[in-house]
Amino acid sequence: MYNKKTIKYFKNLKHFGSIKNADGIGKAGNVICGDFMILYLKIEKKKNKEIIKDIKFQTYGCLAAIATSSVVCELAKGKEIKKALEITNQKINEILGGLPPIKTHCSLLAVDALKEAIYNYLKKNNKEIPEDLEENHKRILKEQEIIEKKLKILAENAQKEKK
Repeated sequence: MYNKKTIKYFKNLKHFGSIKNADGIGKAGNVICGDFMILYLKIEKKKNKEIIKDIKFQTYGCLAAIATSSVVCELAKGKEIKKALEITNQKINEILGGLPPIKTHCSLLAVDALKEAIYNYLKKNNKEIPEDLEENHKRILKEQEIIEKKLKILAENAQKEKK
């Protein structure tokens, strides 16, 4: 199902973990597949540029979710924030040599987690947030609301069945 490149990224995680006192934290998940990612950023300011000095991830999910998290960290580390926002799921898939179609959403989650971490950093520091990043954040919030409503309904139904 997975090619050698994807398996290699899964087995050789370079950015797994968390960052204490992270400058930005981003979360993304999918209730259908159960994948959940958290990305942590440490930002360094150099010559009026904000550079991703360090980036780590924690992912609960399948091999593809973990591999795409690793790739997005590799692509973003050392980049200026504006350049990191240009990272696409297509680029991640290209680096991995292609994911099975049913696993393509994992690369979307990785990009969403990165964008959420950058959004979190910008928001915490009262910096201007690009319009497309704001729209992406609103989309993710709507998805999280839907997920929370569905989980609440499931929990209520489970309670009713117990009675």
